[in-house]
Amino acid sequence: MSENKRRAAIFIDGSNFYFKMKSLEIKNLSRYNYRGICENLAGEREVISVGYYVGVVRALPNDMKGQKMRLAQRKLFNHLRDNKVTVHKGYLMKNDGVYHEKGVDVKIATDLLVGAYENLYDDAIVISSDTDLLPAMQKVKELKKNIEYVGFGHQPTLALQTAATRSRLLLIEELSKFEWNKK
Repeated sequence: MSENKRRAAIFIDGSNFYFKMKSLEIKNLSRYNYRGICENLAGEREVISVGYYVGVVRALPNDMKGQKMRLAQRKLFNHLRDNKVTVHKGYLMKNDGVYHEKGVDVKIATDLLVGAYENLYDDAIVISSDTDLLPAMQKVKELKKNIEYVGFGHQPTLALQTAATRSRLLLIEELSKFEWNKK
């Protein structure tokens, strides 16, 4: 690393990313070029880590839908690991037939803070629209680290834009460049 090159750590809220991309009709996310878009977002900065944070699908043997989702998620995890993206697992809890992610926001917030306190990065790039991350983002700024909010142009989160040192909204044209089969 050159002395003047800034170090960037990238934090992807996996479920949030998935649903935003799905709303844009970007398909086959188990083969998406996550590393490519992260390096694009980092620009001239050195990418020191990329973390993908998500609740893990668990399914009973007789739950065919759940088994299909679990298999798809396992394929995604393998793809991410092959592309030097670390998978950080939370869990999914079923309540009244609806699944809720648990532990994911806390893992992102903890890693943001540990990285800032231990001087592991200069810039944290957060791809999420979850306002639960606001206190951690504000503390990262207090610790004299840059925090960049990366959201989606069709559904931005004003609170995160305001809290960040810098913000960027991704448009479908930029996101679709990293679909696996596109050149």
